[in-house]
Amino acid sequence: MKRNIISIDEELCNGCGLCVTACHEGAIQMVDGKARLVADVYCDGLGDCLPACPTGAIEIIEREAAPFDEAAVAARRAEPGREPPSPAAAEAAPARPFLGCPGMRSQTIERPATPPAAGDGPDAPLPSQLTNWPVQLKLLNVEAPYLQGAALLIAADCTAFAYADIHRRFMRRRVTLIGCPKLDEGDYAEKLTEIFKRHEIRSVTVLRMEVPCCAGLTSAVTRALQASGKMIPWQVVTVTTNGEILEE
Repeated sequence: MKRNIISIDEELCNGCGLCVTACHEGAIQMVDGKARLVADVYCDGLGDCLPACPTGAIEIIEREAAPFDEAAVAARRAEPGREPPSPAAAEAAPARPFLGCPGMRSQTIERPATPPAAGDGPDAPLPSQLTNWPVQLKLLNVEAPYLQGAALLIAADCTAFAYADIHRRFMRRRVTLIGCPKLDEGDYAEKLTEIFKRHEIRSVTVLRMEVPCCAGLTSAVTRALQASGKMIPWQVVTVTTNGEILEE
């Protein structure tokens, strides 16, 4: 029979394993560092695993496949070591921190609403204002929930090292996305277009260096805004190689 079922692109899969946890039917497992569909009968085709994938390696396709088998799923869950803990046991168990690369898992970091203070002395560090992972544009899932209603900071990689006050001045109360048009493969415009189309973005701030290669970042945002068909307030801020603001 023809039906909806997941398809995993092994070239795009980075082996993070988040889809394995997201699949309640146990249809996915890691094989040689890549996510694989165990058997067609375990996949219900609803795609709960899609939002968990940070690289877009999973999609829903229609093809000839064996029907989804709830009995087979129940039997698989009953295998030793596969049955999930009861709600009471899960609540009683200590929380396990995520120990993988933070860029592989969408998450939000809550920050206090009050402005960050410098502390008691000139050397006291300012608290981080990063509110989201991942920050790399190439790893971002366009369905990440923190994008809805966000004010975006789209920054060139080097700006964080050149401009000392980036956390307080630009990252505070914004979702931060970073990239380098010179080093990253591909064009950001397509992914940014999807973000602008799918979410209500409040504003976009592009933070770039004065060097010519950073023009690619501005160009990608410009084209994405045009392709989205939305009127989103945006601005470009340029940082010099000496770490000063050149223009706003």
